[in-house]
Formats: sequence, C-alpha cells, structure tokens
Amino acid sequence: MVKISKENYNKMVKQAKDQFPLECCGLLAGIKTDDEILIKNIYPLTNIDQSSEHFSMDPKEQFTAIKQMRTDGHMLVGNYHSHPYTSSRPSEEDKRLAYDANILYGILSLEDQEPVLNFFKIISNELVEKLKWVFI
Repeated sequence: MVKISKENYNKMVKQAKDQFPLECCGLLAGIKTDDEILIKNIYPLTNIDQSSEHFSMDPKEQFTAIKQMRTDGHMLVGNYHSHPYTSSRPSEEDKRLAYDANILYGILSLEDQEPVLNFFKIISNELVEKLKWVFI
C-alpha cells in the first residue's frame, strides 16, 4: 500500500499542469516498511529533455534532493513523471528504463479532464505491478 498526502498529490498535479505539454518529473521521499510506503515529500525536478514523450531528470537537482532527503531522515522511495497525452501506465520506454525493481514509479496522466495517478513496481519489461494507494 502506498500512502500520500493530498498536499503532495496536489503539488504533483500542479507541476504537471504548469509544465504541460511537457512531461514533468521528480523524486519521491519517505519511509518504507514491509507492507507500506509512506510518501513524506516530493521533489519536483526539471525535465532536461523538454519533451512531451520522455524525460531526463536534472542530475544536479537529483543530488540536491537526495541530500535533503537524508537530512530529513527519509529515503528515496521512487520517482514520478507525467504523461500529458497518454494514460497512467508505464510506456515501453518507462519499462525499458526502469532501473530498480524496489522503488515506486508514479505516473500522472493528464489525458482526460481529471488527472489520474497510479503507482507501479516495474520488475522487468514484462512484469509490472500496479499498487494500491490512498490519501493520508
């Protein structure tokens, strides 16, 4: 189970809308136990690809975010990005580039009028698990 505050969810939606039509991206920090992941903070980052179809996170911003997570006593639990024109599911590129089967991959779709957020574990190109999530 993934838990996220409405405040952090709203920050992700605002970032995605503000950066539309480009994909937005960022890191997720929090606390992980055997049966839940609590997202305590999000770190919006710059999509240096400036694309509506893929993203690359700014390395300097990633480093700064990781340092802040450690200062706050949190760990990197995942990342997120938006899909401006497609659904909230991992694309073939998302699956191919997934580098860690132990973290969350959040995808926020703006395809329809209402934003749709889903979290996934991407174990391999063929094995993707959609996770349940709730607001805290």
